[in-house]
Amino acid sequence: MSTTALPATPVATRWFHALADETRLQIVEMLSHGERCVCELQDVLDAAQSRVSFHLKVLKESGLVSDRREGRWMYYALNREALEGIAHFAQAVKPGKHAGSCARACCD
Repeated sequence: MSTTALPATPVATRWFHALADETRLQIVEMLSHGERCVCELQDVLDAAQSRVSFHLKVLKESGLVSDRREGRWMYYALNREALEGIAHFAQAVKPGKHAGSCARACCD
């Protein structure tokens, strides 16, 4: 991810939508410690496989999570580049020295 360009708005929208759910945030936190299979996530979340799979699908479609198959098991991991994009976005939109001032002449 470039250090100067913000992610496109549709991309950032998908990221924040995916993170706007407590279960998905829990999954992201668990994946921050390393790759996990669905059964591990199920056990920790105490949730049905279908529910965990739904949330993983949302995270995967947003680009925050990737998967890989090993035999009959699917393993999920965080996409570090997407997380760096979120961090960059958050840094770029923080209030600066001109916070509260309007750039448009109509507000004068």
